[in-house]
Amino acid sequence: MLNEIGPHHSFGSPYAPPQAGRGIEARAESRPLLGMSGALGLTLSRLLPSSVEECGPRRLICREREVMTVVPVITEGWACSFVTLPDGGRQILSFLLPGDVVSTGLLFEPQVRCSVEAITDVRYRTFSRNDVLQRMFSDFALFEAVSRACSDNEIRAEELAINMGRHAADRRLARLILDLRGRLVERSMASDATLSFPLRQHHIADATGLTVVHVSKVLSEFRKKGLIEIENRHLMILDPERLSRIADVRLG
Repeated sequence: MLNEIGPHHSFGSPYAPPQAGRGIEARAESRPLLGMSGALGLTLSRLLPSSVEECGPRRLICREREVMTVVPVITEGWACSFVTLPDGGRQILSFLLPGDVVSTGLLFEPQVRCSVEAITDVRYRTFSRNDVLQRMFSDFALFEAVSRACSDNEIRAEELAINMGRHAADRRLARLILDLRGRLVERSMASDATLSFPLRQHHIADATGLTVVHVSKVLSEFRKKGLIEIENRHLMILDPERLSRIADVRLG
């Protein structure tokens, strides 16, 4: 079984939408974001003031179709973006790590297309959407960072569609593990072999289109084959070559 996150506790109510100017720090912040590694997050922090918010596990940062006046950027912890399905289930679209904007769509329209939920305790900064838009079209560095973030999101959407429609269960999980490893290593948040892994089996199931039972079975097989080990909310990749062959990807 995957290690479960510890007892849930929240910094606030189940849902308290972020607003510009509200947060832990009442005044706007212009200093660099601590723990921020994403190019877009770093660029925003360098150019614009922000406020700090906190959110406990299982709490929503924003709701699907909500109209937002701010652009939240994760600075600490893990979150996920998801859409609710007609049958009441959900499809996780992306796992959000420090440096990620909760939704790049907010840079172009105020209504959020998906909900965002904290997986661990999360700290994030909120930037005024109007400030971002005004600066984006006058600062090339910000425009370039936004373009790159949007391109990355489009690539991830395409990969999700292929992963869900064409790949077997073991390949889906292997690709998810290696993708998270790559993103964390890129941000200097993991070694090549060991990464933080606070996900529960239902998170993995919702991200891969599998049942929790199927996820448990595949992870057990990975462990039996000596591919991975999961302990104390960390995942160790024991045989990256074999895992990459299952995922059908080249190791960077």
